Amino acid sequence: MTTDTEHDPAPPAAALLFLSGLAALVYQTIWIKQLTLVVGVDVYAVTTGVSGFFAGLALGSAVFGRLADRSPRPLLLYALLEVGIALLGVAATLALALAAPPFVALQAKFGLVAWGLPFALVAIPAALMGGTLPPLLAAIRPRMESIGRETGRLYAANTAGAIVGVILTGFLIVPAFGIRGAAISAATLNLLLAAVALFLLYRRRFPTQAGVAPAPALVPATGEEWRLAIALYAVAGGVALGYEVIWTQAIVQFLSTQAIAFSVVLATYLSGLVIGSWLYSRFADRVARPWLAFGILIAGAGCAALVTFTLLGAWLPAAQDALGKWLFSIMGSNMVSNLARYALAAGVLLLLPTLLLGAAFPAATRLVVQPARAGRDVGLVLALNTALGIVGTITTGFVLIPALGIPGSLGVLTFIAAVIGAVAIARNGQFRPAGMVTASVLVIAFAALVFGLPRDRLATLLVDRQGGELVFYDEGPAGTVAVLEQTVPHGNFRRLYIQGVSNTGDAMPSLRYMRLQSLIPLLIHPRQMKSALVIGFGTGITAGALLADPRLERRVVVELLRPVAEAAPFFAGNLGAGTDPGLEVRIGDGRHELIRSEERFDLITLEPPPPRARGVVNLYSRDFYELASKRLTDGGMLAQWWPIATQNDEDSQSLVRSMLDVFPYVSLWTTELHEMMIIGSMKPTPLDFALVAQRMRTPGIARALAEVGVMTPADLLATYVTDRNGLEDYAGDALPVTDDRPRIEYAHWVRRNELNHILPKLLAYREPPPITASSAEKARIESSYSQLA
Repeated sequence: MTTDTEHDPAPPAAALLFLSGLAALVYQTIWIKQLTLVVGVDVYAVTTGVSGFFAGLALGSAVFGRLADRSPRPLLLYALLEVGIALLGVAATLALALAAPPFVALQAKFGLVAWGLPFALVAIPAALMGGTLPPLLAAIRPRMESIGRETGRLYAANTAGAIVGVILTGFLIVPAFGIRGAAISAATLNLLLAAVALFLLYRRRFPTQAGVAPAPALVPATGEEWRLAIALYAVAGGVALGYEVIWTQAIVQFLSTQAIAFSVVLATYLSGLVIGSWLYSRFADRVARPWLAFGILIAGAGCAALVTFTLLGAWLPAAQDALGKWLFSIMGSNMVSNLARYALAAGVLLLLPTLLLGAAFPAATRLVVQPARAGRDVGLVLALNTALGIVGTITTGFVLIPALGIPGSLGVLTFIAAVIGAVAIARNGQFRPAGMVTASVLVIAFAALVFGLPRDRLATLLVDRQGGELVFYDEGPAGTVAVLEQTVPHGNFRRLYIQGVSNTGDAMPSLRYMRLQSLIPLLIHPRQMKSALVIGFGTGITAGALLADPRLERRVVVELLRPVAEAAPFFAGNLGAGTDPGLEVRIGDGRHELIRSEERFDLITLEPPPPRARGVVNLYSRDFYELASKRLTDGGMLAQWWPIATQNDEDSQSLVRSMLDVFPYVSLWTTELHEMMIIGSMKPTPLDFALVAQRMRTPGIARALAEVGVMTPADLLATYVTDRNGLEDYAGDALPVTDDRPRIEYAHWVRRNELNHILPKLLAYREPPPITASSAEKARIESSYSQLA
């Protein structure tokens, strides 16, 4: 390349794209988090919102790719894009924080039109992000013989930055600065990149129009061949993102539901793309048969995806355990041990297919891009690839998986990959008989592989890994829901698995705390409650406990996943929660339900997954409690389940602080060894022994309590631990969990044996309940507590 300086412009361009990709993934990560608050933690809603991000990228790649080639100073265009990203990125983050109520109002009035709000908030700044690569490629102005190398290097640099952005956001930026602080951090980086680009332009580190080399040495595909290459790579984008949907569901069995685990998966996915693109770009321009190479890469990615999925088995968790224990023995770090476990699972399932998919990008650009219009061609390739990626995501999640299940969907995508590869290989042979025969053999071989893929693969994996007998299984867009019957020394019980991860069951410890989660508030309230809302169906035990009180006039439970509610008949102890007409089951996001409806309840009780699970912290934040307090009747109660063993002590302090910041009257109750319950109200709720005793004589309530070992009013009141004073002392100066600072979701790994630390600490605050009772009745409470302790 002839330039007007002695400097090679490619390294600074790659550095700019690396940092630009880092900032882009910071935005994307926090926007996905915010979208769960805007549209609800619902897979259809989240996918609709996330599609806005990819739609913006596609539009930006196409539009700014054309502008880049026409601009005499494409580096200036890049700088302006970075400034725009900074301004619109922060604006979108602030707008998303306020968008939930307008979205709900629009949805109630205009239906699907409401989705345009979150879609636009994400798509507009994303369009500028999609335009950053073409101007830098146009600024480099590569020769034809270096097209594959330069495009591959820049793509790899941009994606490598995305990897760093994913990791830093979850591990450092959000924990340190919160959601809005993360957006400001990313915007600061965007502005810095704009300044650097202007400096490089001023110092003439990039070639001008006069520096463009004359006629290229090689001629790329043109006409029909050019269109065919772009079309094939676009369809490959749909296959690639369809695979991502499937991989996300398949791999959860080997991970946890923590947000950081999904960050590792995404980082592994992007790493494969980076390494594949970088490796292939080193010799892309020397490949004698580019069509053959492109076809082999796409077909190979499909074959690798199918084979790795088929080979999954009990050996993988065993290898994870061995690796985790070995690293812990060396480093003594739970974080390192668990990260290695997650990375191993992600590497086994994702790395080989993504390596080949990453290599396909420079292979495709080698077929398509011409030096004189490098920006336009690369922009078009990325735009169509991303646009079809959106189609692949939606089609896989909402059409293929519900109809065919995960293995069947994988088979369809693999077959499409085989067809893409076969067409490219046939084109390499100029569509002559030999090439057509080779392509046909490839498609037939893949069809045989797909036909032999076991359709119950994930169910079999779950049983092999967890043991027991499968009694219910469902695969859908939101993930897999299964019920396994398992054996313990004292008999059999059934456990609920969502995405292959244990959530709850109907063993006696679970039965006890879940029943008390509803019955304690109902029994201690000074007036008779008439309405109750349960957020989280689970096994149906908490919701079903409401059926034990015949004086309740309205019982509502909100559950995110329909298959969870459909599995209710398979669990014992829920008093017919899945079929009793006295309990109204609503499918949707619990927090979204409170925003949507003006209904008020005497009791709101929660039994969501633990707060460290991805997205669940939204039901443990101060913002949520403020919302819930507005949906309580005068004197109503909110009862929050608090699993004390699932997070570190300091994170539990933040959880408690969130409740204390909203409710002036708060009390703590112990419902099982690992479980606590915090009850909050806006008015005092004095305890009355005689009133509790009277209500416990209700036949349904008496039976429900006796089945979990609570025989007398003293037994129930003995579960009281402390009031606001004790909880204030425990929480100390801890900062609350908020929507902007979702601390627990991004907290450090739980220390080993943390329960042995936090349980004695909490019980040290235990005091006799402040109750209206006789001396004898108070003595019976203390006697029951002694037996409980």
